[in-house]
Amino acid sequence: MSLLDHRANDDLASLEAGLDALESNERKTLPRWRRWLAATWPPLVAVALLVVVWQLVYNAGVLPAYRLPSPSDVLASLRDQWQAGTLQQATWNSVRRGGLGFLASLAIGTPLGLLVGRVRSVRRAIGPILSGLQSLPSVAWVPAAILWFGLSDATIYFVVLMGAVPSIANGMVSGLDQVPPLYLRVGRVLGARGLASARHVLLPAALPGYVGGLRQGWAFSWRSLMAAELIARSPDLGLGVGQLLDQSRQLQDFPGVLAGILTILVIGIAIELCLFAPIERRVLRRRGLVAATS
Repeated sequence: MSLLDHRANDDLASLEAGLDALESNERKTLPRWRRWLAATWPPLVAVALLVVVWQLVYNAGVLPAYRLPSPSDVLASLRDQWQAGTLQQATWNSVRRGGLGFLASLAIGTPLGLLVGRVRSVRRAIGPILSGLQSLPSVAWVPAAILWFGLSDATIYFVVLMGAVPSIANGMVSGLDQVPPLYLRVGRVLGARGLASARHVLLPAALPGYVGGLRQGWAFSWRSLMAAELIARSPDLGLGVGQLLDQSRQLQDFPGVLAGILTILVIGIAIELCLFAPIERRVLRRRGLVAATS
């Protein structure tokens, strides 16, 4: 590369940095509470509108009350479950299972994705299988897992693994596919080979795609867990949100059913917003893909 090319690249980088700085300074002038308000009011307004429409449909009598309870009935069911302690117990058991299953999926899916993404023969052999497993509904694994492991925690964790591992592995593969070959050549020149190349070159460069795979992996993990809890029910397993939802169905407690659905939804959204969204923003910010806000 000529000296003129180097200067052109430096000028372009300086221009991009200047534009990012201008945008960052503009956003930094806003107080923290204003940024927090700007981020939270749109979903709150959407939820409020949904509740209003729900209440209007209930008042109009479109469906009988036993088929469509009012928002106040669902809130009363949540309050009763909270006061009885069942909601806290079920939430803790489900979050614990989902967290442990996701961590195990992370430990398996990350090296598997690295192997598939870097070894061509392994990719030809396993790549289509991973894509097929990712598209397979997790609930399909529940009957086989019950026959293999019985009504035990192993059944639930197996279903979670089969739902999350393919997504995490494919996220790693997608991230590796976006790594410019120049990075690898520079790494080899600097002495990064084998595991050192994977640690210092491949993994950092593939991080944006990998984080996207982690988010998708958590979504599949949570969905798989709920499918397993809805079907695999036993006193030995303890009470989870899925079991609590199925209990309400058996008792024909429609407010309890909707309360269980809302609990599953809120937990999934909370973990997404509190854990994976900040990680993704930090990764993108360090790559210069979003402006810094703090």
